[in-house]
Amino acid sequence: MKGFTNKRVLITGGGGFLGSHLCERLLNEGNEIICADNFYTGRRGNIAHLAGNPYFEVMRHDICFPLYIEVDEIYNLACPASPIHYQFDPVQTTKTSVHGSINMLGLAKRVKAKILQASTSEVYGDPSVHPQQESYWGNVNPIGLRSCYDEGKRCAETLFFDYYRQHKLRIKVARIFNTYGPRMHPNDGRVVSNFIMQALMGEDITIYGDGRQTRSFCYVDDLIDGLVRLMNTADDFTGPVNLGNSEEFSILELAEKVIKLTGSKSKIVFNPLPQDDPMQRQPDISLAKNTLGWEPKIALDEGLKKTIEYFERHLEKCAK
Repeated sequence: MKGFTNKRVLITGGGGFLGSHLCERLLNEGNEIICADNFYTGRRGNIAHLAGNPYFEVMRHDICFPLYIEVDEIYNLACPASPIHYQFDPVQTTKTSVHGSINMLGLAKRVKAKILQASTSEVYGDPSVHPQQESYWGNVNPIGLRSCYDEGKRCAETLFFDYYRQHKLRIKVARIFNTYGPRMHPNDGRVVSNFIMQALMGEDITIYGDGRQTRSFCYVDDLIDGLVRLMNTADDFTGPVNLGNSEEFSILELAEKVIKLTGSKSKIVFNPLPQDDPMQRQPDISLAKNTLGWEPKIALDEGLKKTIEYFERHLEKCAK
């Protein structure tokens, strides 16, 4: 570990997939980390290996309630991010994005901390512009099954920019596109974890729709690097900024890659497309390249291999 920097960082949702990797990265850079999580979708196992570090603290907390601590920076990652989880309790999902943002912005205002919001590509909805630039306002159904997440995140962005304009708060807003890698929840319903688990267990690979819909998959290490770079930009740069891989793949291509890399005999089956599922998703990352000096480095095949190895170990533990 590098020398201790005395920067005290709060990571909400720190026990989750992205949050745990961010905790690890910032600890390794010599920061003091407070991980706040209510463990609704986060898991203690994701951060267990950090427990012995004297500069790492875990706090069970739901950000829908105020938090009174002293910090220098806040990464607001708390919110269920997969359809299965955020649609289970849609009212609570909206509360997490809206009430949670108000509470974290209030904390940042009180202690004069810099705060980053983990927003999402879902603010673009089912886009009519392709690829998606930050200037695009989106095409979102405000009353659909996905609205609790999509509109919750859109409202969170509104709150961040209103606090920036009204209270001169130092904010950063990242719009995160599909991210994958080790520590994904095996039952979160996201396409990468779904396909890998189905392939490793010899089950049918389930594609919703005809498989021609596209996504852009970013490996978790690349995404975390983008978040840290964004937080470290000058105060006059707020974003929003797209963080994701600009290489586009169809869902069918992803399924075929997973079958090949796992050596599975799984067959591909097709089911009806869920309501409001976007047909295209590809970020324009020009702003991230020019402002952050950032772009993904890990190719899909390489990242999938690392993720498959993680899920293989997970299944081995479950079998014991």
